[in-house]
Amino acid sequence: MNDKAQPIVIGKFGAVYGIKGWLKIHSYTDDPESIFEYKPLLMKSKGQFQQVDITDWKRHGNGFVAKIVGFDVREDAQALVGLELFVDPGQLPELEDNFYWRDLVGCQVKTDKGYDLGVVTDMMETGSNDVLVVKANSNDAFGQKERLIPFIDKQVISNVDITGKLIQVNWEPDF
Repeated sequence: MNDKAQPIVIGKFGAVYGIKGWLKIHSYTDDPESIFEYKPLLMKSKGQFQQVDITDWKRHGNGFVAKIVGFDVREDAQALVGLELFVDPGQLPELEDNFYWRDLVGCQVKTDKGYDLGVVTDMMETGSNDVLVVKANSNDAFGQKERLIPFIDKQVISNVDITGKLIQVNWEPDF
């Protein structure tokens, strides 16, 4: 994986909170509070990445609210609602025996019997397990356009080779 890649999304600004420019923060990090540990935190506004400086934050209900430098009134902060929060991929902790979802996107998916199911285009989180979103090949023998394959280690996922960009699955191609 090239660490010089584009910044990656780790959260987003939610609704304005109060009249002094505070905003709700939706964190996509494994430990939700860790979003506040990343420096610099970036946002993309009008096609450009800009640094976000958080002066204060606190837990609020099931989420967080934060005060952003330069946004001192509700009306100014309203312009940030819905903007995603990014970090440089090099800031993410190294994983010893695992990988990030972003590492799976672009991987070829083949069955244990060698059938080419397509390429991972996205990942979905469900209540029970993560799911690979696989765009099927244009000449798929079973007429599939997309497959949703549960990411269940050892049961469905036989092997993941991040370096070789290949995921081997125990999955029937007509399913």
